[in-house]
Amino acid sequence: MPERDAAPPRSSPLTSTNRSRLHVASRVAASLLGSYAFVWGFVSLGGALGLAAGLAYDDAFQLSTWFGYLLFVAGVCGAFAVSSLARVWAVLGGGGALMTGAAWLLLRSLS
Repeated sequence: MPERDAAPPRSSPLTSTNRSRLHVASRVAASLLGSYAFVWGFVSLGGALGLAAGLAYDDAFQLSTWFGYLLFVAGVCGAFAVSSLARVWAVLGGGGALMTGAAWLLLRSLS
């Protein structure tokens, strides 16, 4: 009786291709969402510091927003340069949350 060919091994749901796709999707999400959160905190804190320094509301937040555009691009590029995805989330997401909280406290003390 002839030997049968062994059936090909069943692949797991997370094959290397799926894992790499998941990693790339996570990296893209971290770069876009994390950079957005970081810039939000930066603009909030920069505007609050500008108000505390005596700038007009529009001037303070417009100046912060201009620098925020540059920071967003740097954050997106930096998210792909760092090897650890957890570090990207910690720096961008955590930094954005800390700056937003600091801006909130500063604005409360100004009013």
